[in-house]
Amino acid sequence: MTMTSRTPTRIPEQAAFQTVEVRWVRHWNEHLFSFAVERPASFRFRSGEFVMIGLPGEGDGKPLMRAYSIASPAWSDEIEFLSIKVPDGPLTSRLQGVQAGDQLYMGRKPTGTLVLDALLGGRRLFLLSTGTGLAPFLSLARDPDAYARFSQVVIVHSVRRVSDLAYHDELAAQLADDPLVSEQALEQFHYVPTVTREPFRTTGRIEALIADGRLFAPPVVGEPRFDPEHDRVMLCGSTAMIRETAEMLDARGFTEGSNANPGQYVIERAFVG
Repeated sequence: MTMTSRTPTRIPEQAAFQTVEVRWVRHWNEHLFSFAVERPASFRFRSGEFVMIGLPGEGDGKPLMRAYSIASPAWSDEIEFLSIKVPDGPLTSRLQGVQAGDQLYMGRKPTGTLVLDALLGGRRLFLLSTGTGLAPFLSLARDPDAYARFSQVVIVHSVRRVSDLAYHDELAAQLADDPLVSEQALEQFHYVPTVTREPFRTTGRIEALIADGRLFAPPVVGEPRFDPEHDRVMLCGSTAMIRETAEMLDARGFTEGSNANPGQYVIERAFVG
């Protein structure tokens, strides 16, 4: 984690947002970083939801906000995020420079559909992600409710480069250091990282892993294909992955769920163009 020795940045109060202090920052590579902020006492969320994060804008100071999935579980005393670095991005070009002690704006009301309440009960929970789409699934995989509702929890994370596999070591260790789910995760959690542009033990897009059955190889147990009776799926990441996988699930008889009507798979439509 990168700590700071400079004077922390303070930002003006905004009625529409709360001001939170950055606790730590971790840079994975030149494209990717994580950071966490203090959790206000009044802030409540469900694992898998997202919230607005931002900084004052240039000139008139109007806040520049963007939706970020929360990577920490609902029980955590800090709010964690995973972000890309965009050199010319209006927000991320500045956000990647924050350090511990700095302040950010955070929305007061989280929301989202990548939550357990939007799914019917089942045996296997597949969390399919590309890039920073991993974030909400980090939250869900560290939530005891996921292991109470499903006998297996499987995170699939597809990236271009090996260095983009954020949280690889923690996930590969089956969340062994997690204070609440380490025992359940040892038996029920599985991690399937795959890389598309560099050599790695598993290569190819998620759609390819589904098609040729590698997604269902041991230690994942059960049918070597998605079964709408017992499997539940969440999708987060690139528009192409979500579109192609959702079409495949629809063709196999899966129904999309929502907070109002739980189903057999869900996507976060707020992030889909």
